Amino acid sequence: MEQVQVPPTLALALVSVATGVLSPVLGKLSTLLENKYSSLTGVGDEILELQDELSSMNALLLKLSDIDDLDIQVKEWRNQIRELSYEIEDCIDDFVHRVEQRDPEKRKKMKGFFQESIHKLRTLGARSEIASKILKLKARVDHASERRKRYNFDGVPSSSSMVVPIDPRLPALYAEAESLVGIDGPRDELIERLAEGEANLVRKLKVVSVVGLGGLGKTTLSRQVYDRIGRQFDCRAFVSVSQKPDMRKILRNILTSVTGIEHYPGIEACDEEQLINKLRGFLNDKRYFVVIDDIWSTVAWPTIRCALLENNLCSRILTTTRITSVARSCCSPDYSNVYEMKPLSDINAGKLFAKRIFGSEDQCPSQFKDLSNDILRKCGGLPLAVISIASLLASKPCTKEQWESYRNHIGSALEDVPSVSNMQKIISLSYNDLPHYLKTCLLYLSMFPEDFVIPRDQLVRRWIAEGFISTCGGQRLEQVGECYYNELINRSMIMPATQEWDRRAVFCRVHDVILDLIVSKSAEEKFVTAVGNNNHTLGPQDKACRLSLDCRDQDNIVVSSSMVLSKARSFSIYGSSEHTPLLSDFQALRVINIEQNRKLENHYFDDIGRLVQLKYLTLQEVNISKLPDQIGELQQLESLELRWTGIKELPKNIVRLKKLKFLYASNVRLFEGIGNMQALQEVRYVKVDSSIPTTSLDELGNLAELRYLGIDWLVSDSSSDQKSYTDSFVSCMDRLCRFKLRYLNIACDVENGISLDFLLDSWSPPPCLLENFVMRSAYYFPRIPEWASLLSNVTLLDININPVRPEVLQVLGCLPSLLSLSLYTREVAPGATLIICSSGFQCLEEFEFYSWNIAMGPLVFEVGAMPKLEKFVFRLVARCIESPCGNFYLGLQHVRSLKHLLVDIDCRGANAEEVQITEAAIKNATDLTINHVRIDFSRLWMDQMAKDDDAGGMEGSEHRGGEGPAESSTKILLQQHFKIFPV
Repeated sequence: MEQVQVPPTLALALVSVATGVLSPVLGKLSTLLENKYSSLTGVGDEILELQDELSSMNALLLKLSDIDDLDIQVKEWRNQIRELSYEIEDCIDDFVHRVEQRDPEKRKKMKGFFQESIHKLRTLGARSEIASKILKLKARVDHASERRKRYNFDGVPSSSSMVVPIDPRLPALYAEAESLVGIDGPRDELIERLAEGEANLVRKLKVVSVVGLGGLGKTTLSRQVYDRIGRQFDCRAFVSVSQKPDMRKILRNILTSVTGIEHYPGIEACDEEQLINKLRGFLNDKRYFVVIDDIWSTVAWPTIRCALLENNLCSRILTTTRITSVARSCCSPDYSNVYEMKPLSDINAGKLFAKRIFGSEDQCPSQFKDLSNDILRKCGGLPLAVISIASLLASKPCTKEQWESYRNHIGSALEDVPSVSNMQKIISLSYNDLPHYLKTCLLYLSMFPEDFVIPRDQLVRRWIAEGFISTCGGQRLEQVGECYYNELINRSMIMPATQEWDRRAVFCRVHDVILDLIVSKSAEEKFVTAVGNNNHTLGPQDKACRLSLDCRDQDNIVVSSSMVLSKARSFSIYGSSEHTPLLSDFQALRVINIEQNRKLENHYFDDIGRLVQLKYLTLQEVNISKLPDQIGELQQLESLELRWTGIKELPKNIVRLKKLKFLYASNVRLFEGIGNMQALQEVRYVKVDSSIPTTSLDELGNLAELRYLGIDWLVSDSSSDQKSYTDSFVSCMDRLCRFKLRYLNIACDVENGISLDFLLDSWSPPPCLLENFVMRSAYYFPRIPEWASLLSNVTLLDININPVRPEVLQVLGCLPSLLSLSLYTREVAPGATLIICSSGFQCLEEFEFYSWNIAMGPLVFEVGAMPKLEKFVFRLVARCIESPCGNFYLGLQHVRSLKHLLVDIDCRGANAEEVQITEAAIKNATDLTINHVRIDFSRLWMDQMAKDDDAGGMEGSEHRGGEGPAESSTKILLQQHFKIFPV
């Protein structure tokens, strides 16, 4: 993943876990002092004083957030100030809404003294009320300030800052090799990487960097490598850095280690430059091996690297870090030397777990097997987590009840247990190193249930709605939010679940151990209240700032009736519950996210119009058929997502949502008045059929900010007014492409006589500025459209063409920006040979080629074809292993950059043996001709496979003595039929 740099100007979030909403409150107080609210008679001076005092408190809260262990009085004062900030914000927001609730367009038309006087009279009550509230709130702030001065909070140090703690990673440095599990493979692979080049007498200094989550065992692995090969060098050193490195101490440690002189004369008086010179002088003629463990930033590395000179003696440096960008910086410019540490396999995790508890890898009693597996699943292959929980269980009575108790409460409930507490401290190092804005974004992930796959775009939009993201310099909030997201991945705090063709992680998940940490931190900071797991509640139970309900496994989750929800900013519910809190219980929500809830009815949302601060609303797999008309009252709404609901049409007053940027409305018709929603940037998967007026398409074409459009085209070819719709659509696309439209995703219903034939020739002028074009349907262009050759900016193209002729590849191969191509067809034109020549597809990195005709001719790769291709996806039919598809891909070995081969196996009609033979043939052929290519298989339509005793599966296969059927058949395929590569 490429390094992500977050601009320094974004270091302070608007809303944060450290300061609550004090930062936006300060901005809103400034707004109150502007001319349009100048009639707040009598409180102007109080607002200025309030602003000054809150600004001072804001700075102190930021200071306190950097202290790990606060005094209990300080912590209570901090919590009260943050809670007070929410009350002040609610007061201001309510006032502004009441003053400005009249339609802005109508107010613009108000002329003359009479109309303006009426408006002032109508808002006089609101102005008087806020003046009174501000005076009361200021009094509370003054009292809080007095308490701060009385207890001298400004000078309170953290209890942990007075004693330097023992480094919790030290035991890993001295772990005995025989007690380790699953380390042999990574150790040997790392040693092999360090040794690369020696055989060819390449004597340059090499740097290899190990990167991975805290607790994965990077220090342990590096120590094992150090012990195994360190004595092969003239001198060696193993030095740990820290989050706040003392460079003089680090350089002194390296010098004493490589020289072997424990009390190096005069070393304490040396400055950094002198220490560097001494090191360079000593290492100049020596082959050295140095391990620099746990580097936290790119700032420390250049100084260390300066001391470790290049002497052309085949020296080696091994670094470890939790941060990908730091690892890449250490290895630069050879990024292939970054070694990404993986979690333990299930087998090795089980061995380590049993060894720590029972003294042997295979001594786990049978009655504990299932419980053991549950506990290990929560550990997620993290050695530190496995060891910590195993050490805890080893010290307790070995009973099933005891194990069940700890399985159900792994995480914050066990923080006081030494082994688990130590694990939390190690993971907390990564958390404490985060800047304030990333801590806030990370803790928000405690809103999601365990093992949840989190969509990137939805997460970023929720961050934006909560006010966690600020921007400057013309950057879009979504761009900054993705930077935050990538930085959390970069720091190994979240894990990418799936990646797009452009290597952007579209989904992520949180390791269970990290989730335990952030749930614990969120509860401690009164940031999120999570309810689930047999009604177990984590976080404040009197007032919820953000509420998340996990009802997926049970529908009797109950929120305490005494819990105050009126100040909550976010509400999420996953699964169905009989006791879902009513929307009328909330007043200040910014985010509503409801998923997989089949028990809610339409009337549940009747009160939604009261939530005037709502910015984000997502309903996914929710069993409702319509939204109330009050949806139009949500003037702050920016994101509306309706996924797999029963809603077919949106209320007419949806067009009043002037700030709406993102509309995801699957199975919902395009509506009249959409042209009024000029803030729209994305519209996904709306339906266009002959029931809507063509003027709706005309209005759609006027959305100057629209960047992404997803359309389900449902206008029948036989419709009498089909031409008027197609003309309107083409005209709409023309205007949108001249504005900002860059992504077009289109589908049609072929089975009901609907096609996209009108796009073949009538798309004029062509969409030259499109960057992504995707077809989501069974419709195939009968030939390549003329405009395809003019897509000079397209980077992703997903297109259906049937039949495919040689000119298709010629045209697509000339597209200068094309990085990802998915080409679907049923057949190749009779007698045609498809040749990938060396002159085409110069930038292509990912190629998916699907044919549904098993008797196609070959696809031939010339020498030098697709010089940047890394991933190739294709399909084979297991049932027809002796068909001409065996000659399909000739010369694939010429694609030198290929790294990943993904084969979809059509299992229909084939038995299990035929599928295995097909996969084995591809695998063996790949191993023979292409090195370092990862190959994955995806079995499609397995439910339509033949039974093993069905006739015809392997009839006619030649068997030779001593060979099994699969092995013999594989050789036949390789020698006669399966000529993907020369054998």
